[in-house]
Amino acid sequence: MVSEIDAPTLKAWLSDRAEIAFLDVREAGQFGEGHPFFAVPLPYSRFELGLPELVPNLNVRLVLCDGGDGIAARAAQRAAALGYRDLYVLAGGIAAWRRAGYTLYAGVNVPSKTFGELVEQRRHTPRITAAELEAMREEGENIVIVDGRPYAEYHRMNIPDGVCCPNGELALRIREIAPDPRTIIIVNCAGRTRSIIGAQTLIDFGIPNQVFALENGTQGWFLAGLTLERGASRRYPDRPRNMRGLEAHARSLADQHGVVWVAPATVQDWLADSARTTYLLDVRTAEEFSADGVPGFVHAPGGQLIQATDQWVGVRGARLLLLDDEFVRAPVVAAWLRQLGHEACVLNADVASVRALSWQRPTPPAPAPLPPITPAKAAAAITSGTARVIDLRPSMAYRKGNIAGSAWSIRPRIAPLVAAGKTLVLVADEPGVAALAARDLAEAGAKDIRLLAGGFGAWRAEGLPVAVTPDVPPDADCIDFLFFTARRHDGDREAAQQYLDWETGLIAQLDAQERGAFFPLAPDA
Repeated sequence: MVSEIDAPTLKAWLSDRAEIAFLDVREAGQFGEGHPFFAVPLPYSRFELGLPELVPNLNVRLVLCDGGDGIAARAAQRAAALGYRDLYVLAGGIAAWRRAGYTLYAGVNVPSKTFGELVEQRRHTPRITAAELEAMREEGENIVIVDGRPYAEYHRMNIPDGVCCPNGELALRIREIAPDPRTIIIVNCAGRTRSIIGAQTLIDFGIPNQVFALENGTQGWFLAGLTLERGASRRYPDRPRNMRGLEAHARSLADQHGVVWVAPATVQDWLADSARTTYLLDVRTAEEFSADGVPGFVHAPGGQLIQATDQWVGVRGARLLLLDDEFVRAPVVAAWLRQLGHEACVLNADVASVRALSWQRPTPPAPAPLPPITPAKAAAAITSGTARVIDLRPSMAYRKGNIAGSAWSIRPRIAPLVAAGKTLVLVADEPGVAALAARDLAEAGAKDIRLLAGGFGAWRAEGLPVAVTPDVPPDADCIDFLFFTARRHDGDREAAQQYLDWETGLIAQLDAQERGAFFPLAPDA
């Protein structure tokens, strides 16, 4: 059974200390334009695909919100079919939240971004400007620039001479990157948060070097009229050689923030407790996880777990159990997560010993695959008028190239495209997304639904008709795309400045409940 609750009730639930999953089922563009502070995004277009990992406990309070268009109620029925038992919908959706006097926040990963600003404000994290850093470079000072983002982001654009070392790896690898304690270390990201968290990580870890955050990251560099490097490949060493003392430093830092070390037997009891939610998160690199990931654990690289916690954790008040293989990265990341307000713990066992245990949790079956149709047969059906093509790829990908005559759509708005007597041919990058959309199409009366074999790439490869539609779908229909952040790395000075102003303005929007969620240690706290 699904119940409706009003905004004040939900607001109270968010701080009653009991576990709660508050999911916003609108699409990414809608979510990014404005959402409640603690809402976690899970768009209806991929709802059943993401729900089991984001909310692994079927018994948790699960509250869904939408734009007041009934999508949350539809998603609640999907959740019920997966076995979720305690389901609620925010009556009136986002508009009701606003009418109740509560703030809607633009952007994504808002709690993590806000936390970064609070850390800088309360810890007085040292920083330098782009102009100051460029002067240091020109004068040949003993510096090293460390980019705290994942490699793909770094490779796209970076501060000249910067070395990629994602924040979650910093404590483990900084001695290899800057072995001379006289070297000044500057940590940067694209904007602000990871620069602040990365620099403060090294300071808290107690390294002897002087450390600064680069104010406003690559965007600040660009706004200062300086040139970014593109396509760089410098990165941290694969395995640090000098591990002496690192574990002791990490344990000391974790202890300062109340991080608990948990034995495997305790975890076994936790996983059997249906009244609580426990996340098993491996914070190592993608290469390590791919080589020997432990069944039951989800890969959540440590720096990104701090930066975008809501990508992995959908339940407020849950336990977060972190795993690494050297007891350095997990305790450092857990210390930050504790300050973010999460009950973060570290598994007191190495990867090899945990692999012998069986912590794999049952997952619901994947949606049944759709019957395929080849591009040639689809083209013939289109020509004969017996088929309609619906493109489910991202709207920006559709604009760049699509099957001539196809319609772009997305799951929450797809039902009106059912055409009596016609085969519906779905084009998708992910077969699972197409299978979910097919459920709604079938409920709307579609009888014959097929998936284009090989997707749009196969259609193009066979030389079949392709259209380029830069303005179709129109911006207003692109609910999957957040225009707010789109142009900040593409040479648009206004967009870059708008984004930085958004980040620095987050703290001023907080109410007492939202501010009280965080516990950053500070000398003046």
